[in-house]
Amino acid sequence: MADVTAERAAGAREISYREAVAEGIAREMRRDPAVVCLGEDIGEAGGVFKTTVGLREEFGPERVWDTPISEQAIVGAAMGAAMTGMRPVAEIMFSDFLACCWDYLANEIPKVRYMTGGQVTVPLVVRTANGGGLGFGAQHSQATENWALTIPGLKIAAPSTPADVIGMMAAAIRSDDPVVFFEHKGLLASKGTPPPAGHVVDLGSATVVREGADVTLVALASMVPVALRAAELLAAEGIQAEVVDLRCLVPLDVATVLASLARTSRLLTVEENPYQGGWGATLVSVVADEGFCLLDAPVRRVAGECVPLPFADALEEQVIPTVEKVVAAVRSLAAY
Repeated sequence: MADVTAERAAGAREISYREAVAEGIAREMRRDPAVVCLGEDIGEAGGVFKTTVGLREEFGPERVWDTPISEQAIVGAAMGAAMTGMRPVAEIMFSDFLACCWDYLANEIPKVRYMTGGQVTVPLVVRTANGGGLGFGAQHSQATENWALTIPGLKIAAPSTPADVIGMMAAAIRSDDPVVFFEHKGLLASKGTPPPAGHVVDLGSATVVREGADVTLVALASMVPVALRAAELLAAEGIQAEVVDLRCLVPLDVATVLASLARTSRLLTVEENPYQGGWGATLVSVVADEGFCLLDAPVRRVAGECVPLPFADALEEQVIPTVEKVVAAVRSLAAY
């Protein structure tokens, strides 16, 4: 597989989110021969979302394995490979299908290091296409970060830009703990500047992607561009919103959120997960414990509705957070 960064250096210097997935994996496969990939149709087909294009050609069938249609087999094989010295990157085609291998992901993989007293680690990445907005229906559109958030021992990454995909993929593959890596389907076609060689983004490091003084918007994955568009509209009304991209849920960078809150004194979380049990509830509870004195208004959450995802796009928009919903919530918060 050609180095996408080098190819684009002489051109427009842009890389798509989907290309960044393959590029991030390829960089680590070149660096470490212990890294292997496995999943349904990731080899010759390049993945159903074309996020593994070129890997089979560069690294061969010995390191890029097409598997049967069995999530249990994929994650079970990855677990065994990781326990015996490899660093597997396993693809579960849709994050909804994590339910099919939930015993491995929730009850086996994250507990091995603890139950062996640190003698055995499970350095694997389970990467998966996540989220709605594309009309794939109730069983192929869920944002499931909140599922993994309930399991101690799992790290959770959800990048929003191509550069972060590459940098966080490097950190995830190098981690000695298991990482669930959520790639949002709605971001696959988005583009950005490719990062330099050796780019690594530490897991658990949030970033401020827009500065502001009036309210802090904390978002993840596809909700980051939603928050940024809302912030642009609000600026025209004289409301300056600061936008924090969490990037990871575990580790959770509360320090960056609190530092932003110290500047703005108002907090709104924007999450695609359902309101019930969403990650925003966890963040808000921590802020209430550690940053209550920073608040000048109640904390608000904009989140997905607690219903199955509709197939019709007009109905799906009613369920998933939109720019308009965020703007309305910020106006209310600013006026408090």
